Amino acid sequence: MGRYHLKKIQHKLKKKLDEDRYEHTLGVRYTCAALAMRYGYDMEKAQTAGLLHDCAKCVSDTKKIKICQQNSISISKSEEDNPFLLHAKVGAYLAREKYGVAEEEILDAIAFHTTGRADMALLEKIVYIADYIEPHRNTAPNLEEIRTLAFQNIDQAMYVILRDTLDYLEKKGKGIDPMTQTAYEYFTNVITNCKFSESMPKE
Repeated sequence: MGRYHLKKIQHKLKKKLDEDRYEHTLGVRYTCAALAMRYGYDMEKAQTAGLLHDCAKCVSDTKKIKICQQNSISISKSEEDNPFLLHAKVGAYLAREKYGVAEEEILDAIAFHTTGRADMALLEKIVYIADYIEPHRNTAPNLEEIRTLAFQNIDQAMYVILRDTLDYLEKKGKGIDPMTQTAYEYFTNVITNCKFSESMPKE
């Protein structure tokens, strides 16, 4: 059995999550595994992060805030206005304290799976993208394009997801977390520089 006992984690989550969230979680787990295979990442770590990314999703906003206050977990202005966003940070806390995950790369992938951030590690990108494209998702624009991109160019997939997310939030008049804006600007630069490099004449 692997170091994180994936079957035990899955069994525990089934009791903590509602049916739709649990099915989504399984979809993210398997999509994380597929992306990990594609990009040569540790599949067990990827599946662990995928399973636990929403482990705090069904915790009430009041309890999420309380957990943050009791454990010195910072709450940004955006999270204060939209407490549901705290499920990522609280999820990382629960993954460590309740599920025995000690590796920072897994905890970071959980903590930043909603907002993203600049210069994301490979596992962070895998979880962020898997959360967006897993098989049960069917409403996001450009979903088929992004699903293809995810297995061709992970940074370009990040760029398109962030672009579409910001566009959606702006059209709906919803608040934009500064971390998401920063992530979008970062991946815009990555893609622009990559295209510029490809267009340079070879010596």
